[in-house]
Amino acid sequence: MRVLLVGAGGVGSAITKIAARRGFFDRFVVADYDLARAEAAVAALGGEETRFSACRVDASDEAAVTRLLTERGCDVLMNATDPRFVMPLFNAALAAGSHYLDMAMSLSRPHPDDPHSMCGVKLGDEQFERAAEWEKSGRIALVGMGVEPGLSDVFARYAADELFDDIEEIGIRDGADLSVEGYDFAPSFNVWTTIEECLNPPVVYERERGWFTTAPFSEPEVFDFPEGIGPVECVNVEHEEVLLIPRWVQARRVTFKYGLGQDFIGKLKTLHALGLDSTAPVTVRGEDGSPARVSPRDVVAACLPDPAALGERMTGKTCAGTWVKGTKDGVPREVYLYHVVDNQWSMREYDSQAVVWQTAVNPVVALELLATGAWTGPGVLGPEALPPRPFLDLLTAYGSPWALREQQPTPTSGSAPGPA
Repeated sequence: MRVLLVGAGGVGSAITKIAARRGFFDRFVVADYDLARAEAAVAALGGEETRFSACRVDASDEAAVTRLLTERGCDVLMNATDPRFVMPLFNAALAAGSHYLDMAMSLSRPHPDDPHSMCGVKLGDEQFERAAEWEKSGRIALVGMGVEPGLSDVFARYAADELFDDIEEIGIRDGADLSVEGYDFAPSFNVWTTIEECLNPPVVYERERGWFTTAPFSEPEVFDFPEGIGPVECVNVEHEEVLLIPRWVQARRVTFKYGLGQDFIGKLKTLHALGLDSTAPVTVRGEDGSPARVSPRDVVAACLPDPAALGERMTGKTCAGTWVKGTKDGVPREVYLYHVVDNQWSMREYDSQAVVWQTAVNPVVALELLATGAWTGPGVLGPEALPPRPFLDLLTAYGSPWALREQQPTPTSGSAPGPA
């Protein structure tokens, strides 16, 4: 297998470190708009690692990416950029006859008249519109294959296949006890994406109603996270799982809730109130008085620390998981399938902070399953469209096991679940 990785930021660099320990590929081309960043990602692997090479490419230039895929003979494009570049990369892979894999899907647009009740353009809609073309090509576009979405979707399929006869609700629950020394506000993941998903109207799925939206940060609940993290208040956030899981897994309700904390939510609300979450360029004056067009959100991102560089100052654990409520053999059951990464471990083993490493390991596992043929099938597919057991077994073999916790069944849908 020959891989083109586009994006050598925090997650992209972690991908190279994880993949370098595996033997399923022949070549790994690391491409970034900033050539020095791509070269640094390759250099960090050491001189003995000769399967990796670096080059420059503009992720927004579909034709250039198509040429690069063709010239380097790459079998698959792995997208490690932010969601703004999903569609040019997705289309370039289709044009070049390559497989495609991403960790975040094409962007949504709120409903113009009723954004907190009705869906507008949903996450991934633009990609699914081209599903027939991907099926005809015989190639797979594996979308939303990070940790959330990604591993969380694999957990949902595993629960449906092996743990439940009937599912009432699938709820993705993400929480952490991470702290960063010296910073009052330092998001542990790409801030552009964090603002996008947290301030957009969250989507909820119900079988009788379909997809609908709510107000940001709605339906707070306290979820007790495992391995010492403890109770964290979680709120509704827009996320791909709610758009993916119902396509392949039968459930009456699907939600995504993120443990943000009131301080973090307050800062996001302030950014929104000031218009600093906007992606529309505004005109500012440079030091020489000349006008320049800049996006307020890009300015915010430039003012905050690089999440990939926070590892040395970060302590704690991050937990991604899928809570499932239903019945098995006529008996009520609830489980929480989860994956925890300790920042101290990921820094020691991979020199990568916990959140970016946890995101990066899952697409590498998926790449290996594609390379071996354990995962196959043409079209635009989410992780839950494919058999879960090979993925979960291989994730454990990578040295990062997942776990299952039986929960005390709750009396009504939407109540805060807790451990047994």
